[in-house]
Amino acid sequence: MPVVSRKSYYCQFINYKKVTKAEVISEIADKTGIDKTDVQSTIEAFFKVVKDSMANGNNIYVRGFGSFVNKKRAKKVARNISKNTSIIIDEHFIPSFKPSKTFIQKIKNSKKIKELAHS
Repeated sequence: MPVVSRKSYYCQFINYKKVTKAEVISEIADKTGIDKTDVQSTIEAFFKVVKDSMANGNNIYVRGFGSFVNKKRAKKVARNISKNTSIIIDEHFIPSFKPSKTFIQKIKNSKKIKELAHS
């Protein structure tokens, strides 16, 4: 089995439609009947709470959806090949999202995703 780089793996899915935040807001407004400005302020408040909580070292768990977690990256030495130098990258945290099992199952069982994967 050939080794496939992460970049080439994700290039397979270039035909997937990218949904913008404005489109999500519009769809939520249409489905709930709530004014778009109210939906937008709610979504923005949610993102702010997630960012602020994670910046304070807290993780966010949303049952049935997934977890926003801070992942720890260990200290390492990185190399600049063109200048033949090395730098030390200190231990740090990066934000990450881990989908729930029900979220993953919904995607795996999606007919639309299966169609896109086979095309």
